[in-house]
Amino acid sequence: MTTLDERIDLYRRAGDHAVSVIAAVPDNRWDSPALGPWTVRTLVGHIGRSFTTVIEYSARRADRVDVADAAQYYLAIAEALADPDPINARAVQAGLALGDRPLDAIRELQDRATATLASENRIIPTIAGGMWVSDYLPTRIFELGVHSIDLARAIGVPDALPPEVADSVLALSVEVARRRGAAQALLVALTGRGQLPEGFSIV
Repeated sequence: MTTLDERIDLYRRAGDHAVSVIAAVPDNRWDSPALGPWTVRTLVGHIGRSFTTVIEYSARRADRVDVADAAQYYLAIAEALADPDPINARAVQAGLALGDRPLDAIRELQDRATATLASENRIIPTIAGGMWVSDYLPTRIFELGVHSIDLARAIGVPDALPPEVADSVLALSVEVARRRGAAQALLVALTGRGQLPEGFSIV
């Protein structure tokens, strides 16, 4: 199995897990607080963007590779992540677009996203620039994994990720931290020799 095949499979697993958590949202909790200013619906809408971006980007092709891998992607969009307003606006809109049957809408998006992926690697346009599909998918696995935890905590259900998804999210997190010059700070915290600075985050 190629690297792309492996990442497509892991993307499916991460999506399946996210959908399973969304399926556990009680009918009366969609407007409840979830993450910062986001409601459960808004958070689920944001999770759904890990499917819609794959659908939208896969419909086009980029002429060249601008972003070498998933870690560089997060470094490239760091400035955009520093301004939460556009992200919040997109998440709110995505949540509203789920309509009256959000779980069904999310399942349809997941099916469409996985259907667009094939064994042939290709360069797609992303908000950070052109990337190989195989390099972009780990960013979606990251988003699906992290926000599945957020949603599980918000609605009070177990938040354990599938081990292979957790491994992928952790590996990408460590690599982004390393490239940001935070390797020693992370090492000290992971070995019980200190704590990370307050508010530390790789995104």
